[in-house]
Amino acid sequence: MGYIKFDKAHVVNLEYSLSREILRTNRSGSYSSTTIVGCNTRKYHGWLVCPVDALGGERHVLLSGLDSTIVSNGQSFNTGIRKYHGDSYSPKGHKYVEDFDIQDIPGMTYRVGNVYMRQERLLVHYEEQLLIRYTILDSDEPVKLQLRPFLSFRNVHQLTHANLNANTRVEKVANGIKIRMYEGFPWLHMQLSSKAEFVPVPDWYQGVEYVEEQKRGYDYSEDLFVPGFFELTVKKGDVIVFSASTSEERTAGFKSKFTRTVASKIPRSNFSNCLRNAAQQFIEKRGGDTSIVAGYHWFGSCGRDTFIALPGIAMARTSEDLFASVLDTQVRRMIGGPVAGPDSDGNLPFNSADAYLWFFHAIGKYGLDALQTWKRYGKPMKLVLEAYRKGSSPYVLMRENGLIFADSPGRALTWMDAVVNGVPVTPRNGYAVEVNALWYNAVCYALECAKAAKDKAFIKEWEHLPVKIKASFIDLFWDEEHGYLADYVNDNETRNMQVRPNMVIATSLTHTMLDKEQMKKILDLVNRVLVTPRGLRSLSPAEEGYLGQYHGTQESRDSAYHQGTVWPWLTGPFCDGWLRVYGEGGVSRVRKLISGFEETLTEAGISTISEIFDGDPPHAPGGAISQAVSVAELLRINTLLETKYMEKK
Repeated sequence: MGYIKFDKAHVVNLEYSLSREILRTNRSGSYSSTTIVGCNTRKYHGWLVCPVDALGGERHVLLSGLDSTIVSNGQSFNTGIRKYHGDSYSPKGHKYVEDFDIQDIPGMTYRVGNVYMRQERLLVHYEEQLLIRYTILDSDEPVKLQLRPFLSFRNVHQLTHANLNANTRVEKVANGIKIRMYEGFPWLHMQLSSKAEFVPVPDWYQGVEYVEEQKRGYDYSEDLFVPGFFELTVKKGDVIVFSASTSEERTAGFKSKFTRTVASKIPRSNFSNCLRNAAQQFIEKRGGDTSIVAGYHWFGSCGRDTFIALPGIAMARTSEDLFASVLDTQVRRMIGGPVAGPDSDGNLPFNSADAYLWFFHAIGKYGLDALQTWKRYGKPMKLVLEAYRKGSSPYVLMRENGLIFADSPGRALTWMDAVVNGVPVTPRNGYAVEVNALWYNAVCYALECAKAAKDKAFIKEWEHLPVKIKASFIDLFWDEEHGYLADYVNDNETRNMQVRPNMVIATSLTHTMLDKEQMKKILDLVNRVLVTPRGLRSLSPAEEGYLGQYHGTQESRDSAYHQGTVWPWLTGPFCDGWLRVYGEGGVSRVRKLISGFEETLTEAGISTISEIFDGDPPHAPGGAISQAVSVAELLRINTLLETKYMEKK
């Protein structure tokens, strides 16, 4: 039995199976995603979703789904499933499912009478191609197999409806057809490894509904176009491979290509392998750039998430220097954008207080020595520090006390950036604790590298600053009576003492202003009130404004986003601080926290880690089904446990 497997009882229970989603990416911008039963519940779901350069590079759903029908003794058994109005599901192919597993790739076994058929799906790495393999495991006699494609040709953030502008004509290609419903889109080539008859029956299937969009308060109904169906006769032992691709493919190679691609994958045979496999799905290589996608399905790449996730994501790849490729891509974007020079108003357009400070944290995890680091990244490091120190941004600047002050009316400049009706939910204007912890770490690390490179000019200009930052930080943030750090301090130096996880970051960085006793007090408090089996709460349940559930409309969700919602990625900084304070004695606590996530691999995004969880038990998953920082930080700490803190047998 596979490590992750769902039996018939799980799959036929739609309340269970429709809340379990699978995701596969090709690492160059495309993905394939649906539920384990094959019923799309989001507008973001699709069996082939590709970026379209001619349409701004955003992802577009080309192939929404593919129904397979077995025709035996004059009866048709459709294994597909879609939801229509009024909780009506048609067809109800889930009732034919025997099991679903995901050891190497998603695979489903169907039973129709005496016919057993195995369906397996995969995306080809770095190609816009989906392959689906059908294996007839058993059949008393030959039967017909019909494959019916459902097409969208629309942006992932939108929905489509039957219209007269759609070009519904198809053209023949080798063992299949191609279609392009609108200008600007690529052709979608649908081909089979064996010859099949294509029967044109063009029709719009109207009123397909997506329950997750309905729950989230968005439009949730659309129409899908079906050009017809492929039909061929199959018997026991036959293997048929269906291909959907943006280019015409050589059909004779489909079977061997499928086998080769499967062989190259990391088997999801244990917790560590699942994390490694999930981590690789965030890697995206396009146009000479290597990026980290922040999460699926609706996130793109952003600096903060990239820098936080990179140390962990890089642990999933050993065949190339992924770390350098991502850092160099980010440096090009920084030099060409936020730290390149002033805008038309003479300001640097920083829109977050901490993103570029995480850059220093990421570089520090790279593994280069200090001299190599300065030679390679000294220029962008200097530019970033100068931008903060000189106040090149009107919103984020260093004040005379050496600390970073961030304030912009109507905007949230830290990672707690949710805004409802134009008002930040968690504004934190002023001196934010994690921003200044990161600032101190950045300055100290830059000086360490500059000293190795004997950069006397930089050293002379900056060496006085760490002492000033540390003194100001302790004076402003540390509250001896409470025994922990203020979350932020506003312009009149009033401390906000709400118990939030941001102070944990100060305990985790290489260069910290805290002594061991201060760190212990912080971590013990956080361990008592913020740590859950799914990560750290963004606000203590004892604080006014705490919201323990993340659900409902966008306004409701955004209101809870940083007001109690649990964030798995914060487990990483907490474990770093805990091990720093408690050493070997703290390993069991860390191991328990990390291993506890294993049971989430069969929830929400299968074999990956969600973006967030409810603050209240049972800590239901929410947000994106697969988040880079969540996976990366758990993988990083888990790898640390497997190497430095190996469990004694």
